[in-house]
Amino acid sequence: MSSNPAKPSMRDSLVAAAFQLFLERGYEQTTVDDIVRTAGVGRRSFFRYFPSKEDVVFPDHEQSLADMTEFLAASEDSDDPLARVCEATRLVMRMYAENPTFSVQRYRLTREVTGLRTYELSVVWRYEKTLGDYLRTRFADRRDGTLRANVVAAAVVAAHNHALRHWLRSGGEGDPLAEVDRALGFVRDTLSPDAAPAGAAGEPETDDVVVVIAKRSTPMWRVVREVESSLGEG
Repeated sequence: MSSNPAKPSMRDSLVAAAFQLFLERGYEQTTVDDIVRTAGVGRRSFFRYFPSKEDVVFPDHEQSLADMTEFLAASEDSDDPLARVCEATRLVMRMYAENPTFSVQRYRLTREVTGLRTYELSVVWRYEKTLGDYLRTRFADRRDGTLRANVVAAAVVAAHNHALRHWLRSGGEGDPLAEVDRALGFVRDTLSPDAAPAGAAGEPETDDVVVVIAKRSTPMWRVVREVESSLGEG
């Protein structure tokens, strides 16, 4: 029995060849012809997998979006919508964590190439839309359903991206799932229907309004005494 590792798929070979060239020559200086030549395949093979050169930089997001959509579609009515979208977002972080070296290389590349940053933003918007579509369905019976869905989706994506950037900037060190769990925990604590309102911890905050009616000629000391008396401080 052969102990040789499985041969990479053509798709993986194209991604590997592309990033090898991007690192050696730069993204702008690398053409699709260069990539297929390095991978040892034809142009038609490249476009069978990737519609454009930009797509080869983000080869895993289509599957990740499909996995997220399937996960949300399998949600039960009894599931907490906020918890569900947080768990769906963890699927994306797992995708990044599967290949830290590639994830860090891609992050550095997208920081250097404006067109790739724009492309990345479009991908992030698709994740947010997927979460928002699910939440709008779950909050459909609320008057503020659309607003709530949009705010929650945006907050969850922002928390995920905060954790992701922190991990990538560290060079892929540490546990990215722990990072994202902390960020998503903040969102749940802030947006959960059971979250305590501001001022609920410790002594409740009260804002008393006292209206005192006095003649213009009334001395100020008398006005102050009236206020103190109304507040029970006299």
